[in-house]
Amino acid sequence: MSERPPDAPGPYARGGRTQPAVDPATEAFVVHRNLLFTVAYEMLGSAADAEDVLQETWLLWAGVDLDAVRDQRAYLVRITTRQALKRLRTLGRRRESYVGPWLPEPLLTAPDVAEDVELAESVSMAMLLVLETLSPTERAVFVLREVFDLDYDEIAEGVGKNEAAVRQIAHRARSHVAARRPRDAVSPDQTRNALHAFRQAVETGDLQHLLDILAPDIVFLADGGGLKQAALTPIVGADHVAHVLSRINPTASLEPAHVNGHPALIARVDGHVDTVITVRIDDGLVTGLYAVRNPEKLSRMERETTVTR
Repeated sequence: MSERPPDAPGPYARGGRTQPAVDPATEAFVVHRNLLFTVAYEMLGSAADAEDVLQETWLLWAGVDLDAVRDQRAYLVRITTRQALKRLRTLGRRRESYVGPWLPEPLLTAPDVAEDVELAESVSMAMLLVLETLSPTERAVFVLREVFDLDYDEIAEGVGKNEAAVRQIAHRARSHVAARRPRDAVSPDQTRNALHAFRQAVETGDLQHLLDILAPDIVFLADGGGLKQAALTPIVGADHVAHVLSRINPTASLEPAHVNGHPALIARVDGHVDTVITVRIDDGLVTGLYAVRNPEKLSRMERETTVTR
């Protein structure tokens, strides 16, 4: 049995290919691969780490006696959750020394993901940043319960807690997220229109037009990871953010894309992905801008958009 987890097509797989189901274990993994990837990504905020978790899950799954497994989906989710929790605790320690703001790795998604409002919101930059404020166990419980609607007993097995404790954790996490999540659901069309206006304003250098679409208390976060130039602290206020945006490299091309379930912009310099910009919209204005510049977080985007361009 291969040490590499088999691929499966889906909303996150661009140009993916299926492999023959040579045995029941492979077939089960292929069927649930997209679910497992999404669970791991929402817990970790990193597609690269999610892929590593899937690798670990596959290796463990390959050694399981399938005759003893009552529910293959639940068993696979349990393995993935446990491996993601281990990695999340390690990553948490690393992020304490991260240079500047930390943002999730941008994930190229198919346009139809936006039609599933709950899934699109759960992988949005804004929501992933909210999930970052939860403890690892709270994050796992919230994702499994609120996003994937798993039963409490299934979640309990995944996080190593009893069902009563999981119910308490879920309630606490739900209240925490509710106080911080985006205020209103915004349609893809609203986001697309705001992004189009934003793109035009940046490309033309029309500072007044920028100010018209930026909320007075907008927050701009840029993640360079110490490897690319980026503000080391959040930039707050329409005037300050507009000033920063006016200094965007004039040679950069801005391309529309679907990132983390929502319309976004990919900035290219000399043909290579330089920055991925996603937005948060509230009441028709841009209230949050998230610019990922760390090249380590853009390598997957570079590969996938190069293939699809």
